[in-house]
Amino acid sequence: MSELVERAEAVAKRAYAPYSKYYVGAVARTHDGREFEGVNVENAAYPLTICAEKSALSAAATAGYRPGEVVAIGISASPCGGCRQWLHEWRIPEVSYRRDDGSIGTRQASELLPDTWNLPE
Repeated sequence: MSELVERAEAVAKRAYAPYSKYYVGAVARTHDGREFEGVNVENAAYPLTICAEKSALSAAATAGYRPGEVVAIGISASPCGGCRQWLHEWRIPEVSYRRDDGSIGTRQASELLPDTWNLPE
């Protein structure tokens, strides 16, 4: 879904990435049309960095949404391995992201993280 990816790219400009200078944005859309934005937020203790996808999904969770209620997410870059687990656990059917070659990839979260364990519903 190119519209969400383009919005994520605009949101990425607000990321806090003083160390890597790698700005990532995400926009998550729920089943009822609500949207939540997220950006990566770095920390000098690098493992404490928050990815944009986690930021957007955390905002959705704070608003009361749960796995299965986010129907699409647009990301300004391909999701990292850890975020692929988050996307899978949230059972997002449409994950769109900007590829390195400039094209947009769209996959189900389960396709981005194959051979995972079954999650309780």
